[in-house]
Amino acid sequence: MPPSQKRARRYDPVRTRAAVLAQFAHVREAVSALTPEQLALPTRLGDWTVRELAVHLTMALSRVTHGLELPEPASPKPDLTLLEWPFSTADRAARIAEDTTAAAADHPDLGALYGEVAGRFEALVPVDPGERLLPTRVGAMRLADFLVTRTVELVVHTDDLNEAAGLAVPYDRQALAACTRLLADALAERAPGGSVEVRVPPFAVVQCVQGPKHTRGTPPNVVETDPLTWIRLATGRTGWAQALDAAKVGASGERADLAALLPLMG
Repeated sequence: MPPSQKRARRYDPVRTRAAVLAQFAHVREAVSALTPEQLALPTRLGDWTVRELAVHLTMALSRVTHGLELPEPASPKPDLTLLEWPFSTADRAARIAEDTTAAAADHPDLGALYGEVAGRFEALVPVDPGERLLPTRVGAMRLADFLVTRTVELVVHTDDLNEAAGLAVPYDRQALAACTRLLADALAERAPGGSVEVRVPPFAVVQCVQGPKHTRGTPPNVVETDPLTWIRLATGRTGWAQALDAAKVGASGERADLAALLPLMG
């Protein structure tokens, strides 16, 4: 079945909104306790320091509120679907970096910034957005869909923050689940088919890659990993060979090699 005809997974927008706020609260608590020395540490994100990463994390929410302050798009349909979003990020990397650097310079007080961003999000983002469209940099998206993308931004960059500053910021279960599922579905979108089963327990199972389709019994080609390893693979934080060598991924079958398909996001 072509990707355009696949039925997209549905997410409960009420639970997604709550998950975004919960994950942001975890990050906010951790950032508030960082020392100047920790804020100056390097990250795996190019030239960004931990402070710039902390500022960037607030943009996961401020992108939503900024869009809500603009007129709703006149088009009756979104320009970008949820499954298309992961593939739209690479082209915006340079602008995102510029915006982050500028925001870090404009907001010397991280505590005030986090409080302002959280307050505006709670005030402006409806508990149930319905079918409202939101203007974004990649075109109009359903607000409910864009909220799902916020779980990806928050979970991925929480992992970046933990790695850079030696922290153990927790992951909201619903945020981690939504992030894992969207990136798993994006893999199936990139490589439609039924010859390989990718398992990311306890959140996602997808079939992908063209070839003989599995219908019953034990699949001949299986990839299995944990949510954080999958997210790191999908976003380029770790490589396929590296994850295999570290026994973070199990892969069985002649087609169970996803190296050429990863990362999904730039």
